[in-house]
Amino acid sequence: MGRNLQSGERLRPVDLARGHGLSTQAIRNYEEAGILPAAARTPHGYRTYTSLHAGALRAFLALVPGHGHGTATAIMRAVNQGSVDGAFRLIDESHAQLLDDRRTLQAVESALRDLEPTTAPEPGAESGTAALSGPGGTFIGPLAEKLGIRPATLRKWERAGLVRPRRDPLTGYRVYDEADVRDARLAHQLRRGGYLLEQIAPLIVQVRTAGGLEPLEAALRDWHGRLSARGRAMLAGAAELEAYLRERG
Repeated sequence: MGRNLQSGERLRPVDLARGHGLSTQAIRNYEEAGILPAAARTPHGYRTYTSLHAGALRAFLALVPGHGHGTATAIMRAVNQGSVDGAFRLIDESHAQLLDDRRTLQAVESALRDLEPTTAPEPGAESGTAALSGPGGTFIGPLAEKLGIRPATLRKWERAGLVRPRRDPLTGYRVYDEADVRDARLAHQLRRGGYLLEQIAPLIVQVRTAGGLEPLEAALRDWHGRLSARGRAMLAGAAELEAYLRERG
């Protein structure tokens, strides 16, 4: 919808919906959610909108790709309730999350540079507690604490095939060797990057099979691309929100 609407021009729900491929019910839902300012009503009870509502709709739809539907809704609701500072705080939090995700990606790449391929031991080459508690061996509690996750999460990852700890023959406790710690670190970082367990599992398998980390390169390139797209979407959303704020006065 163009920006040449006169401020006093009346628009129907269908006029707002048509330019964005939305239904008129979606427009009504957006108003009820506080995304759009409250509409005026005709004597017969029909909603009428103006260019201000059109600007609010453009701002919301532009905010969604960068901030997500929930945060975009909260931003628009705060603006329409007169809490512009509250809207800015929500935007700041999204930018902080994006920065944190970038730092996570950097940490993943740093971890990959530091990780060396681990050669699996020959069957039967290790036996007894000494082998299981050798260099790099750790139990579930310390590993979970180091990663900042719960032991239950490591058990879930084990069921998904992301880690394969051995069992201490005397206590039955899980023991994670260097390869397991590597796989747990990679799984943890990729989970923080938004990857699902079913997406991580084949990468871990390929790393084990190939004895290297090359399979993660494509995932990292994709991750870089998604972060850049979010950053650019935030810029686009900010431009539309600024236009809406100017129109509100």
